[in-house]
Amino acid sequence: MAQYLSPGVYVEEIPPAAKPIAGVGTSTAGFIGVVADDVAMPLQPGSDTAHYTVAAAGEPQLITNWVSFQNTFGDFQAGNSTLAHAVYGFFNNGGTRCWVMRVSDAGDLTDPANELTAFAPIDEIAIVAIPGAATEAQHSAIISHCFNMGDRFAVLDGVQDPADLTAGSIAPVGRSEAGSYAAVYFPWIQVSDPITSANISAPPSGHMAGIYARSDANRGVHKAPANEVILGALDVDQKLSKSDQDGLNPEGVNVVRVFNGTIKVWGARTRADEAHSEHRYISTRRFFNYVRESIEEGTQWVVFEPNAHPLWERIKRSATDFLTRSWRDGALFGETAAQAFFVKCDEETNPADVREAGQVVTEIGIAIVKPAEFVIFRIQQQTGG
Repeated sequence: MAQYLSPGVYVEEIPPAAKPIAGVGTSTAGFIGVVADDVAMPLQPGSDTAHYTVAAAGEPQLITNWVSFQNTFGDFQAGNSTLAHAVYGFFNNGGTRCWVMRVSDAGDLTDPANELTAFAPIDEIAIVAIPGAATEAQHSAIISHCFNMGDRFAVLDGVQDPADLTAGSIAPVGRSEAGSYAAVYFPWIQVSDPITSANISAPPSGHMAGIYARSDANRGVHKAPANEVILGALDVDQKLSKSDQDGLNPEGVNVVRVFNGTIKVWGARTRADEAHSEHRYISTRRFFNYVRESIEEGTQWVVFEPNAHPLWERIKRSATDFLTRSWRDGALFGETAAQAFFVKCDEETNPADVREAGQVVTEIGIAIVKPAEFVIFRIQQQTGG
């Protein structure tokens, strides 16, 4: 307490009892792809000879717009076509920030587990994609990375030319608990190639990552990134019907379809198995990731504080304020905040043995709004009488 030694008016700044929890970012993507060591690079401004140097292999680079990618990895060309189209599609569909890492040869991505470790220290990455990677080893590595990190989501490309239109042919890795951190998209899309001026096939993952970012910005991470137009897509490799999707949607394959000439993503499911169906939807998993990381990062001030009732009340107030904002944004289900979530941090969650272990435990429950995947109209006709 301050000591006052003479008469007068004193103004004190008192820190708030509860420190606000800020929501973490959800739409920064991480891309890995092939860029040859000898791709042509732009000229340095004002120079006729000096060129930018392609970024070193294995070192993630922060890219914030298409020009930044061109200056770091080169323009569209044979040595980086798949990655370039993916990153261009990301920005074209609403993405604003991504980390891009190159490998110099496609063989380096046969099993990209080691390459993905370079993304581990970059906390802001929330979406991970290796455009065009569609083998079992590749999918397994990306899913495992996101599952083990616990704060990011994998956007996977289905097999470009499956043997048949079944989930097993399109998505080589079966559904699982770890699969709740991933979504598969099929078929590949067609885009305009500035090199040949023709339409070429491109994996959809880069464009989808941009749609995630666009949907997050416009509606929030709790909104499923589906029923969205894929900007830059001119067609699809395979036109699928409702009957085709009837066999794929229940198995967690998200279909890209053509509706009256418009290319839309028409699915919102993860690769979760039935035992983990609470995370069946992309929006559910990604919102859980968002809440968990936001609260974790927003309560670091708690460490080394006296573990008693005043601290418990401050924790509850911080978490309650954050979740109330999420409820008001429409992310949580319930007519009142009390129906939408609860926060419990008291003597019951923190008995003597827990306190002696140096721990403070808070229990949080949330009721998430899930997407209206099936919209059913019941129409009753009544004859006059």
